Amino acid sequence: MHRRLSAEIIASGTELLLGDTIDTNSAYIAQQLRDLGVDVYFHTTVGDNARRLRSAIEIAAGRADLVIITGGLGPTVDDVTREAVAAAVGRPLAFSEELLEQIAARFARFGRPMTDNNRRQAYIPEGATPITNPVGTAPAFRAELNRSTIIALPGVPREMHYLMEHEVIPYLRSHIGDAIIRVRVLHTAGLGESHVDSLLGDLEEGSNPTVGLSAQPGRTDVRITARADTAEEADQMIESVARIVEERLSGHVYGRDHDRLGAAIAERLRRRGVRLAVFESVSAGLIAQELLEVAAELVAAHEVVPWTGDAEADDAHSLAGDIALAEDAYVLVSLGAEPDGDVQSTKGRRAALAVVGPGIDIATHFDFGSHPGLFQPWVVNHSLFCLWEALGTQ
Repeated sequence: MHRRLSAEIIASGTELLLGDTIDTNSAYIAQQLRDLGVDVYFHTTVGDNARRLRSAIEIAAGRADLVIITGGLGPTVDDVTREAVAAAVGRPLAFSEELLEQIAARFARFGRPMTDNNRRQAYIPEGATPITNPVGTAPAFRAELNRSTIIALPGVPREMHYLMEHEVIPYLRSHIGDAIIRVRVLHTAGLGESHVDSLLGDLEEGSNPTVGLSAQPGRTDVRITARADTAEEADQMIESVARIVEERLSGHVYGRDHDRLGAAIAERLRRRGVRLAVFESVSAGLIAQELLEVAAELVAAHEVVPWTGDAEADDAHSLAGDIALAEDAYVLVSLGAEPDGDVQSTKGRRAALAVVGPGIDIATHFDFGSHPGLFQPWVVNHSLFCLWEALGTQ
């Protein structure tokens, strides 16, 4: 039976706080830990300040079995992770001639001279275990603080990825065993996040499997995660919850994991033996693009139509009917109306949709009241869902 660990990830670097650099390291580490069955409860970002980083490390070590730090292991004055960890564990920094030789050898291999400040990288907290870095010049290390293991890794993504794969993950596996984590994502559309939450709230309170929601404009993903000793057991746990989700959200789950809404629509078009003509305004060709990327042969025509008036169901239906006379296919017309005046207003935005073809004659409109920047993707996802739903009526 595997041991269940908790973890905290600390990203060090003022550039992260300023927004100059996106923290992709923490996301990568979290994914790797998830797959190992390690629970990540906190992500912390700290600037290049030894005192504040020390405080963050001490707090993390007081609430997590594992603390992984990225960044701050370079040769410059603002690389303070070594000093901060040493202060947190109550040990001085100790110089390692062996580490210096490794650093010098790497510079020689790279064909670059080693400057004096690179000697700083040969210091690690006394008693810490060095982690050899064959793909960079910054040695990593592992130290202990009370019940917590602290692992300091370089902030360069390529180096961090290598050390996670070749050093950290094998080390963790030897301590926690081979926990199996399985994740399945159910894709839903046509229901807002709050509506989905109202239907699945009791499932979201479970501890294993866990159920979480991720909202996008016009779509909500339901993520189911299970931890078990075998893949088969984890899959069975997930499937039992997935069946409940699909039952409660009946008619709104269009796919799993890497499934796309466009592919689900294409399947229904093939079943009917017809193609589709797409005419859209505010969505600027993105509805057609979703279908073209997965089944271009099913798109009979596509065009972005100028539209400056109101977006009413009758308008969309009239345009769809006119086009349907000329196209031997189903016709989707999606119009979007922007409010006059204040472009930042959350009011006055409306989408109108019509789907016309053999056995289908639908026209409707939807009012939108969220952030203006979400209007276009909302129109795209909502239109695609309504098309998928309409094609499934027979």
